[in-house]
Amino acid sequence: MVDPLVIIAIVVPIVVIVYAVVTSLRIVRPTEKGLVERLGKYHRFVQAGITLLVPFVDRMIKVNITERMTPVQRQDVITRDKVFMAVDAVVFYKVKPDEVSVKASQYFVNNYESQIDTLARTVLRDIIGGMDMAVANTSRPIINAKLKEALDEQTRDWGIEIVRAEIKDLEPPRGLMSSMESVLKADNERQAAEKTAIAQATLASGEKNAAIQRAEGMKQAAILQAEGQKTATIAIAEGDAQATKLRNEALTTYFKDSAITFKQLDTITSALQNNTKIIVPEGKAISLILNEQENLSKASIIPIQQPMQSKNSK
Repeated sequence: MVDPLVIIAIVVPIVVIVYAVVTSLRIVRPTEKGLVERLGKYHRFVQAGITLLVPFVDRMIKVNITERMTPVQRQDVITRDKVFMAVDAVVFYKVKPDEVSVKASQYFVNNYESQIDTLARTVLRDIIGGMDMAVANTSRPIINAKLKEALDEQTRDWGIEIVRAEIKDLEPPRGLMSSMESVLKADNERQAAEKTAIAQATLASGEKNAAIQRAEGMKQAAILQAEGQKTATIAIAEGDAQATKLRNEALTTYFKDSAITFKQLDTITSALQNNTKIIVPEGKAISLILNEQENLSKASIIPIQQPMQSKNSK
């Protein structure tokens, strides 16, 4: 039978060795960096991967180097024009991945998250306290930039990088907000009235211009019509004059000794325009002339014989 002491003597060292091996192995993730302390002093810097520690002698501190966010506690800040405003913010930061920065985040500051929150609240009081309420409400990018700059300067020795700092909310007192809403509403109504007046003025101006254009068009049309009538009257007068001239020349040339016959012909021509039938003595010169006219129907001219004169009347 095996002695129990022998079993204990064999098992205990094995357990101790296994425990020592297991506890000496450490795995560092890609989002972390490690600091190894030996007997309470800094010993070495560890990258991502597996590392082996000396059991019961070494201790490793893992530091997260990813970007993180810490909320800034809400607080009331008084502006330069004596208005209380409730403000809260958020700060995004990360530990720099180099060895010096990782060591500084652990050995130069205690609980840097709490320190960042306190610093941000103090800086916000200083920044907003130097502004009027109206300026602060419209200057969030400026406040964010100043807050980040101040935190960068304060945390530079801690191995911390401030990625960005942003105002989350900035509210004036409720009573003041109601007054501001009334003022904003009145201003919006004023702007709407001004835009309506401008639109009406533009419409009236357009209607005026349209009326002017229409009147100008009517004026030009009347002028052109008058000029057309003038030209037509002149042309008609010139035509009449030319016709008169030609008739006079014809009278002089062809009807020099027959003016009475020409006058009869002119009268008959005017009468025949209304399809009037003309009765003329047969054998007279006027009937011969009318029969030669192409535009006169033969049925329009009715020649009659002259009555025979008795010998007694001779």
